Amino acid sequence: MKKVLSFSLILLFGTCNATNTILALVNDELITSNTLQKELDLDTSYDKKITIIENHIDTILQLKKAKELNFYPSKQAVDLALLKIATDNNISISQLKSYPEFILLKKEVSEKISILNLQRFISKDLLVSKNEILMSCDKESFEKDIKQIKISQIIISELDGPFLNKSEQDVKIKSLLRQLSKHISKGASFTEFAKLHSQHSTYINGGVSKWLNVDNPKIYMLDSLETGVVSKIYSTDYGFAIAIKTDERYISTKFNNCKERLIYQNAEKFYSNWVQGLRAEAFIKIYHEKLY
Repeated sequence: MKKVLSFSLILLFGTCNATNTILALVNDELITSNTLQKELDLDTSYDKKITIIENHIDTILQLKKAKELNFYPSKQAVDLALLKIATDNNISISQLKSYPEFILLKKEVSEKISILNLQRFISKDLLVSKNEILMSCDKESFEKDIKQIKISQIIISELDGPFLNKSEQDVKIKSLLRQLSKHISKGASFTEFAKLHSQHSTYINGGVSKWLNVDNPKIYMLDSLETGVVSKIYSTDYGFAIAIKTDERYISTKFNNCKERLIYQNAEKFYSNWVQGLRAEAFIKIYHEKLY
């Protein structure tokens, strides 16, 4: 599976062909010399031309399927990708937008994100067995060097009321969190309070977080909590919060990286085979005589 968001701003283009020659046909879509003018030039070898055309065929088939499944990216996703391109090339987004072929670049970005969305969807249910992981990643040889914890949080970002300013609202939020903390300390259910009061999406399961690496001051503070003890009020990206520590474990960074790499490789192979299935169902004709 290609890293489809690893874009670079290309300022040089291949030589345009004098005539627009049909090189291949994919179902009812033509691939012409003008379509591939950036990749093809007079010095491109036959084998390289075939590789370029085959890759373009795969792209056409994937985009068609992405369109059928409505996997076109949001405007925000495209804008973020364009901002990353500008940042990677040390230019502003305004400078990027003044680039003569910005519209084509934006189209390419949108298409690549569409394919990425398709890749994720097709491989989302792919499972890797525990035995497969253990055979490929020798767990015993990797030291468990990372501590992780789970917490339950009550996060409040705003309250209804005639507040004069944000500072006044923040005072009210902290006051509510202190009240909740007192009730929990006296035996009230943190889980039920989280479901009732938390304004974060985790409220639905009682505020329980994913596994968090113990690697920054805030998580160190939460890790130090004794069982059932409510934390002090702290700030998050979503608002002010209180929390309790619910679980902990130690993992091996190397083992985890090996596991993720195995999952990625299996997904890459699975998706590649799936694309080959699209090719098998499509009408494809390459005009080889026009590539010499």
